[in-house]
Formats: sequence, C-alpha cells, structure tokens
Amino acid sequence: MLRQKIKIHNPTGLHLRPAGIFCNTASNYKCKVLFEYDNTLNANAKSVLSVLGACIKSGDEIVLICDGEDEEEAMKAMVEAIESGLGE
Repeated sequence: MLRQKIKIHNPTGLHLRPAGIFCNTASNYKCKVLFEYDNTLNANAKSVLSVLGACIKSGDEIVLICDGEDEEEAMKAMVEAIESGLGE
C-alpha cells in the first residue's frame, strides 16, 4: 500500500471536469485508489460522486492511497494528473 500527500492546485478545486479526469485516471488501474481529505473522509477515487461530495477546493491537501498489484503505476499516474492541473 502506498500513501502520498498532495496539494490540489486547480483554481476552482475538483469540480465536475477535473473530478472526471481524476476518476478516469484512477479507473485505469486494477488496484484500489482511495483518497483521504480533512483527516476524516476516506473515499473511492474511482467514483465521481465521492470526489464531488468531498468538496475539495484549490489549495486543499489530500492523501492518495493506492493498494494492489499495480499500485506504483497508479500512484505515479494520479500524482502526474493532479500536478498537471487535471485538464485545466
């Protein structure tokens, strides 16, 4: 299991379009891809509703968790997607 803290840089946070890219990236991998937000929420990164429901804003930090056979590749792709701005 891999864990990594990362900051969301999108000016408008994870609204529908970047949330969709976030989920699509996570869905490309077999492993579980979860995220923690606000030290309480532990949600499925492959679910758009979970991502939108977290109300993640610009500047917020999340902890990505990847657990499974392709966890290293998944973590790398998720971090790259977030750092590139999730399409914005």
